[in-house]
This record gives sequence, C-alpha cells and structure tokens, in this order.
Amino acid sequence: MRALRVAVVRGPVAANSFGVGASRAPCGVGLGLRWEMTDQLRDAIPSEVPFWEISPENYFRRGGLYADLLRRVRAQAPVLSHGLTLSLAGHQEPDSAYLNELRALLEPLDVPWHSDHLCMSSLQGRLAHELLPVAQDQATVARVVSRVDRIQQRLGLPLLVENVTYYARPAPAELDDAAFVRAVVEGSGCGLLLDVNNLYVNALNHGHDPYALLAAMPLERVTEVHVAGHSPGPGRLILDTHGAAVCEPVLALMQAVVEQIGPVPVLLERDNDVPALSVLLDERRSIEARYDAAVARWEQRRVA
Repeated sequence: MRALRVAVVRGPVAANSFGVGASRAPCGVGLGLRWEMTDQLRDAIPSEVPFWEISPENYFRRGGLYADLLRRVRAQAPVLSHGLTLSLAGHQEPDSAYLNELRALLEPLDVPWHSDHLCMSSLQGRLAHELLPVAQDQATVARVVSRVDRIQQRLGLPLLVENVTYYARPAPAELDDAAFVRAVVEGSGCGLLLDVNNLYVNALNHGHDPYALLAAMPLERVTEVHVAGHSPGPGRLILDTHGAAVCEPVLALMQAVVEQIGPVPVLLERDNDVPALSVLLDERRSIEARYDAAVARWEQRRVA
C-alpha cells in the first residue's frame, strides 16, 4: 500500500500525497474544543496543543464567551472543522442555508478542510441528532460521490469523510466497511478522516479482526485520524460514547496508521463525561509520545 509523502514538521504543516489542505495542515495530537473547557481556558490557551478541532454547528449564531473562546484559540493555534449535520449520505441534498452559514463561520478561521461523517443525520428536513448508518451499496456510493464536489465548491474547502460506528445495518450490505469507504473516497477524490476507535468498535461488535479491516482501508487517502474512548453496552456490545480515556488497542491502531503513512493530525475526542482540562492534557501528552514513536519508525522505514 502506497505511503503518504509527508513533511515532518512539529506544529506547522503535513501534506498528503493528493493535496488535501496540504499547505495548512497541522501535525501532532490535538484536542477537541468543548464548552466544558470555557472557564478553564479563560486565562490562557495551552501552547502545547498543536491544533484544536471544533464542531462548527455549536458556534452558529453564538456570541459572547463562545465566540471569544474560538477567537482566542485560533490566535494561538490552527483550528480544524468537524461537522455533525451534513448528512452526506442521506437522500436529500444538504441544506443551502446551512452550507452558507458553515462557510461564513469557517472562512475567518482559515481551516484546511471540513470533515463530516459518512452517514445520514437528517431525514425529510429534520435533524436526527444521531449519526445513522446507511445502506453500503453502489447506489449510496454514487449519491455521495455526486455531491462531494458540489459541497466542496460551496464551502471553498476540501472535504474529508469519516468512517462511522453502527450497531445494525439498515439493509444487506453489497460492500463491506472498508470497500464502502474506499469506493466513496476514490470515486469522489476526497480525503478520509479515519476514526480508529470507530473501526475498533465495529470490529469487536461485528466479529472482525481490526487489523484486517485497517489493512483494507484506503490508508493512502487518510488526512486526519481520530482517537476516542468507548464504553461497555448491553450484553457484549461496545458503545462509541467518547466518554472514556482511549484504550490501548485503539492507541496501537493509531500507531499502526501513522507508522505506515507518516505524520497527520491526530485528534483526541472527548464528548461525554469530560474531565478537567488538566486530565485531558495529560492524556494528550501520553498519546503524543505514542504518536512521536510511530513517526520515528515511519522515518526509519523511509530512509532504510
């Protein structure tokens, strides 16, 4: 599998081999900016965090503390954009007003790309407030591929799609998880935000080998990686809660990706049971040590 040709620069840029946001992409391990952090970030933004990621919907039509926090964070470090409501694989086209508002928010932040999930998040104009799986078939691939370029043109940004967790399929699958993702990114030319926790949770819940699933993914198109925690559910089910520390198997998968493709931004997500910022910073440092070790092995392989 072809490795990405990436410049190793701490803090500034990493470029992938097909140019998604190449000139402005940060490296290292960043944090998701959450409202729970507002008071803790009032006095200073930690300089050790190489980038922050926001869900832009949380900032639409909001001023005051939230707008000020976003302004101060962007003055300190790059910001990435990760959406929740594009409904990229849904049957309806994304709302035009939403795309206009999204572009207006993102342009001043100078983000290198916008990402969202390879799923459906609305139906008949109503938000589901969930990331719902879609039929993994050629018709869905064609629908997503046909709209990626239109969305990129509307936003003036490259688009990344993220692999999602699912607990049941809405229809029999024509394509397995990796083949579905590959068909979308290769057909549309977009980048992949690879969430290795989602991959791991799906592998455990549906009886797959996570490393076999990882090997089948289009790693040459990975532009960003997410890591997060999960929690036990009913029976033997694993739930993608983003409410716990990242476990060892997920960190090992992250390292396997970075060791193969080189340095890309890795985002630590925490959305539920958000601990004190000091706890998240400690976890970020630990993950960064694993990330740096993987980058070093990638460099050794490159010069060998």
